[in-house]
Amino acid sequence: MVIKKTPQRRIFEICNIIIMLALVVVTLYPMIYIIFASFSVPIEFLAHRGLLFRPLGFDTIAYEKAFTHPLLLSGYGNTLFVVIVGVCVNILLTSIAAYFLSRENVLWQRPIAFFIIFTMYFSGGIIPMYLTVTQDFNLQDSLWSLILPVAINTFNLMIMRTGLAAVPASLEESARIDGAGHFTILFRIVLPLAMPTVAVMILYYGVFHWNSWFNASLFILSPDKYPLQLVLRQILLSNDTASMTGGVDAGSQLAVSETLKYAIIIIATVPILCVYPFLQRYFVKGVMIGAVKG
Repeated sequence: MVIKKTPQRRIFEICNIIIMLALVVVTLYPMIYIIFASFSVPIEFLAHRGLLFRPLGFDTIAYEKAFTHPLLLSGYGNTLFVVIVGVCVNILLTSIAAYFLSRENVLWQRPIAFFIIFTMYFSGGIIPMYLTVTQDFNLQDSLWSLILPVAINTFNLMIMRTGLAAVPASLEESARIDGAGHFTILFRIVLPLAMPTVAVMILYYGVFHWNSWFNASLFILSPDKYPLQLVLRQILLSNDTASMTGGVDAGSQLAVSETLKYAIIIIATVPILCVYPFLQRYFVKGVMIGAVKG
């Protein structure tokens, strides 16, 4: 049966479409502007004012010069190490903690859950964290200082706990009858059934590690250990493009440095954007499982 739409309903839908299109434009245009600017001819872009709807000419000199930065490739390597190892540590520890908090009739479960949730609202602050990482654990100027202090995110832990709690208890009971232990149940039964939630956790932790720069600015001293985002911050805020504009005539250095900044933003952003399509089919389902308690 076809439901006839009233004029008010049609007006409402048209307004919704207009608002959604406006939000899409507002969200996507900054990225589109950066892409167009990075491929523009530097001199033409420097003289341009206002919005940008196409590349001003076409030139890849910004990308060619970007990869000459002495810290860019090492920053990529450091960030990949932190992302890959960090996500593995995050998923392992978060899964174990979530499994403990999601099981029924576990000794001291409620008090432990209370203290874990307490950390979402109150923390020791930056100075105690800095002293703990640098003096107690001696992790200063180590990439592990970007992984271990943030091994478990409490918010993500609560999402995963709810996701694991949705796995039927009867499966766990059957596995116990067959002689399975806790780790066997967790890694061979519970986690495979909660893959949408795990995929969301991988995305959340991966984006966090990829975009993280503040902890690196606290704990990392050697430039060759800088993660990519700290290198990017140094280039953009300190205007450190002199090392990449060598071989360019003095009149064009300022123009090249402008398009160079946009090229570096694209280089630092595209890899993490490419991860999302592989996790998209799990994303909505995983968020809903973790957000609604059954």
